[in-house]
Amino acid sequence: MILFGFFSLVLVSVYWVNRAVILFDQLIADGHSAGVFIEFTLLSLPNVIRMVLPISTFAAVVYVINRLSNESELVVMQATGFSPWRLARPVVIFGLIVALFMGVLTNFLVPQSKAHLKQREIEISASISSRLLRDGVFLHPVKGTTFYIREITPDGELVDVFLSDRRGETAAVTYTADKAYLLRQGEITNLVMLNGLAQTLNYETNKLSTTLFADLTYDISGIISVGGPVQLGIRELGTAALFDDVAHSKLSQRQMSQYLEEAHNRINQPLLCLAAALIGYSALMIGSFSRFGATRQILFAIFLLVMVKFVESLATDPLRSDPNYWPLVYAPSVFGVAISALLLYQAARPKRRRMIWGAST
Repeated sequence: MILFGFFSLVLVSVYWVNRAVILFDQLIADGHSAGVFIEFTLLSLPNVIRMVLPISTFAAVVYVINRLSNESELVVMQATGFSPWRLARPVVIFGLIVALFMGVLTNFLVPQSKAHLKQREIEISASISSRLLRDGVFLHPVKGTTFYIREITPDGELVDVFLSDRRGETAAVTYTADKAYLLRQGEITNLVMLNGLAQTLNYETNKLSTTLFADLTYDISGIISVGGPVQLGIRELGTAALFDDVAHSKLSQRQMSQYLEEAHNRINQPLLCLAAALIGYSALMIGSFSRFGATRQILFAIFLLVMVKFVESLATDPLRSDPNYWPLVYAPSVFGVAISALLLYQAARPKRRRMIWGAST
């Protein structure tokens, strides 16, 4: 468990840094605060942990078994009568503990974090600061509008404002002002412009009229608000909600395949952790002690992990074409456990094992 925590920390850090760099470019460059950046990276952390757990489980088991073999402790245990099946008991317990943790992640924490992340993305996209309060950049909050601010003073004063509204069917209006302020009254947000010019282009007559103003109030609520409830996708829904939609909603065959694939995949991922632990253990048990280490067995274990992913890719296409093939989601886990059982069966036959691997003791 200690080594599992170490490998998980290293892998999560690597994935997290890559994710953080992308978020940093997107959020900080758009004018958001460091607090928003930290919040988004923390909300993405459960999904990152879910991705690395099978790998860290495999790495921890391989490291421990290889160390026991190099220090001859594994040979001593086998010499006292412990069979490979008996020695697999702590590996199975370790795999089940990780599988339990993975089950909590995939079925509860990851969907909730994704749902909250989507909600925050919508709130951020609807905020005034993200849509309007960026100086030196031409912004297009909604289709048909352009907004520009040359400078924003520390007091919140907008200097040299340009606003073009081309959403009207009969005319387009362009406003320019020396200064402006944002005022919010309840659900309404007004842009108060001082010492400016309003230019109206009539599409029917193709004439331009201009109006000078000392102050003008413009309702910008329509270009910064995002209406409607948040629509959660398949990955943001809980596992129970996915099965409930399959049972009670009128879904197309394609949608039902997607729902079943996502739901059963969340159940299968904890089983993959157990399979990864057993593959790492059984692959190292088929070779006896060697002065040259267990490099061949480790490479063989990695090859088996690749085969598990290959089986997973083979089972994806039939399921997406027909929802009745949902049991194929569990094919990678079944394959991993089955191949581990076969290797342990070979390891329990020492004469056959030495003949296959020719290990030097």
